[in-house]
Parts: sequence; C-alpha cells; structure tokens
Amino acid sequence: MKVENLEPAALWNNFISLNAIPRASKKEQRVIQFMVDFGKGLGLETVEDHIGNVVIKKPATAGMENKQTIILQSHLDMVHQKNGDTVFNFDTQGIEMYVDGDWVKAKGTTLGADNGIGVATIMSVLASSEIAHPAIEALFTIDEETGMTGAKELDPTNLSGTILLNLDTEEDDELTIGCAGGIDTNTIYSYKQKQLSGNKIAYQISIKGLLGGHSGMDIHKGRANANKLMNRLLYEANKEIGVQLSSVDGGSLRNAIPRESKAVIAIENTQKEKFSAFITRFASIIEAEYHAIEPSLTISATETELPGFVMEEADFTNIVNAIYALPNGVFRMSPDIADLVEASSNLARVIIGNGEFVTQSLQRSSVESTKRDVALAVGASLEIIGCDVSRSGDYPGWKPNADSAILELMADLYRTSFNSEPNVNACHAGLECGILGAHLPGMDMISFGPTIHGAHSPDEKVQISSVQKFWGYLLKVLQQIPSKNS
Repeated sequence: MKVENLEPAALWNNFISLNAIPRASKKEQRVIQFMVDFGKGLGLETVEDHIGNVVIKKPATAGMENKQTIILQSHLDMVHQKNGDTVFNFDTQGIEMYVDGDWVKAKGTTLGADNGIGVATIMSVLASSEIAHPAIEALFTIDEETGMTGAKELDPTNLSGTILLNLDTEEDDELTIGCAGGIDTNTIYSYKQKQLSGNKIAYQISIKGLLGGHSGMDIHKGRANANKLMNRLLYEANKEIGVQLSSVDGGSLRNAIPRESKAVIAIENTQKEKFSAFITRFASIIEAEYHAIEPSLTISATETELPGFVMEEADFTNIVNAIYALPNGVFRMSPDIADLVEASSNLARVIIGNGEFVTQSLQRSSVESTKRDVALAVGASLEIIGCDVSRSGDYPGWKPNADSAILELMADLYRTSFNSEPNVNACHAGLECGILGAHLPGMDMISFGPTIHGAHSPDEKVQISSVQKFWGYLLKVLQQIPSKNS
C-alpha cells in the first residue's frame, strides 16, 4: 500500500504535497507561498499577514450561512530531525514516507505529521465541494516549533470567527482544553583552554539510540536525556581516571528530548585499560537502569585523533558539576488535574568547544509562577559558575474552560459517534491556543487530532485508522456548529 492510495484520499494526497516542501521553522518561505497559491487557486480570499501567517476564507455552504464562523487552525512548520546515520538534506529534500501496517512513517527522519496532518485536513475541507460547513477562516501559522512567532505576531484583524478548532492534539480520543506555556533559558560561558601535552590517548565517546521525543508530551515517560547521561559519564570518568575534555556536542532542537551526544576526551596512555573497563561498566549500569524504557541505548568509546586543546581542569570541574545539578525532567505535577505535568525542564543542547560552553533548555508550565520558578532554578545552576543567562520565547499557557460550549458539543458528539467517553484534558505541550486567545478575546477554543507517536523524533508516525476516525469526526463537528444567536 502506498500513501497516495490511503483513505481519505484527498487528505493523504494533500499531506504528500505538503511533505514535498521543506518547511523547517524559520524557513517557511516556500510553504507559505505554497499555501497562498493553494488558496488563490481555489478562488478563495487569501491573505498573508506581515509575519507570514496565511488566512484562507471560505463561505458557508448553502443552508449554513447562519452558523457561527469557525477558525480551523494548524501550523505550517515541522521539526527537522534525523537519525545520525541517515543521509538527508532537509533544505532540499521532501520527506520520504512509507506505509507500515496501520502507520505512516518516514525513512530515518521526522514525518511532519505534527502538524502536517492538521494542515492537510484543512486543505481538504477548503478544496471540497461536497462537505457541509459554516463559514471557515483557515489559519495557517508559522514557527510554532521554535518560538510560536506566528501566533505571537498574528494580525487579528484578518479573523472574525467565534470558535477555534486547533488540529494539533496527538491522541484521537483527546479533547484538549488547556496547555502549558514555555520559556527558553540559554547560557554561554567562555572557558580557559590549554594545549594537550604528555603521553595521551584520545577517545570519542558516543551516546545514541535513545527514544528522545517531545519535551512536553513525553517528558513524564522517564526517557533518558543524552546530555545528562554524557555529563554523568564525564563526571564519573574524571573522578575515577582523570580525563581532559576537548569537546561535547549533544542534543538538537530546544523542544526535543536529546537522543544523542558525543564528546572528545584525552586520558593518560597508561589509563587505557582502566578507561575501557570503566566504559563497559558504566554502559552496563545505564542499560540496566533504562532497560525497560531505552532498548536501543548504546554507549561506546573509540580511539580518535588527539585534539590540540583541552579545557582547564577548574573549568571542567565547574561545568560538569553545574550540569549535574541542573534540574531536568518533571519539576512538579499538577495538584489540580490528575496525571498532568505542571512544570518541567528539558536540557536540549550542550555544546563545548573552542573555548565556549553553551546550553539551551526549555521550561514549561501551565502555571506562570512555576514556569518562572523552574526557569530560575535552571539559570541559577549555571549562573553560579559564571555563565551569562538569557531568556527568550516566553509564551503563556491556555487556562482550561470546563464550561466551553464547543467542548460540550464535541464531547456529546464523541460519545454518540464512538460509544465511549472522550479524554477531556489539558496537555503539557505548548499549543498556540493560549497566545491566539490573547489576540482573540472571548474565543471558544478546543484542540483535537489523530494519533501521532514519536513527534519531534525520527520515530514519528501517524496511525492511518486514527486519521480516518478523526476525519469523520471533524465532518460531523462542522455540520453541528451552533448558530450565530446561540
């Protein structure tokens, strides 16, 4: 079975067209033009605002003119991640998809189902002459994954809808009515270097094969963080053997749990056998700790060319101590909503080399005060050794509204359609609804979507049967949107 032969055909073929276009966050020029051309090609009113968001407006079908105008919203950008051994250029190549049973996957890269399936769904509604619907304002935002710039800079004068359906939830039984806000904490520090001397041998240490995943939706699953694991290895190796650090390169995107890290170190040649035994023992310990969660974890060390410079011992000690103390993972569970992470932090990036030590991390919380608390804790852990700390990308959460009219409608419709209860919840991811709600006061909002696993990692996949369920459900929702005087 090929992706283009799946049902609903219009949705999957729109997804194929979308995935042929590179669309990394902050590099959305091509996909913005694609969406503008799509709307104009349908003869629909199409507007691109000053930041790059695209709004396509479609009048109500006959007999539904008195229904409330709805905003269908998804983001155009996707996370570009690939496995270390995958040869792929995200700037020039389209995503290579294939069908595996009930799932659509990509070959060694992220799939872009987050949020491409939502985009393709809206495109399919806009292009159809058979779907009954009220007046639609299709809002395609940019840069959701690296700062929510599109939502933040939205021109609200292009929109008049009163109900917003965000198609960016990743379990098909969930109706999301709230989300976490977030803030980036970035640090930089200049350390002292010295030339390597004496009878040394160098190794490249590699940690890879971790599951990684979304730093909000997956943060509670206990998955290993490659940056924290590498730091633990360096800390213990230095205590036991004595190592000199040349470089570290760990993690990738701010909102992805780090899957890989590599470091270059030097040791005394006489410590070669002891270091080899240490790596074997350390790998065994970590594999035992994570055997049920990280089945593909590998830790290895291979001899490499001697580096010219290494970090001074005092800086090395300070840096590994600071990273060890850095809060990472779940910071606090919500006391109000069962099983919801309230606050967390993800140490997304650690870069050491050429006299510079850099970290990037993302803190999330559904409560502004605890978001600030965890961000301060992360910053303080690094500030204490002299790092310069800066923060950016601050965005608000979305406070749940249990009395939402669209929630009541969609929950009832879910029960009658599927003979089961929907999972009405708030999520620990950063949806755009909180920011959009600030621009559009009084907007009744809800988020839902098909089942997507492994978002933000090369393991990302979307369930075919779930897309079919989601599509049928959306069409029923469109038919039952309340009238303007409701």
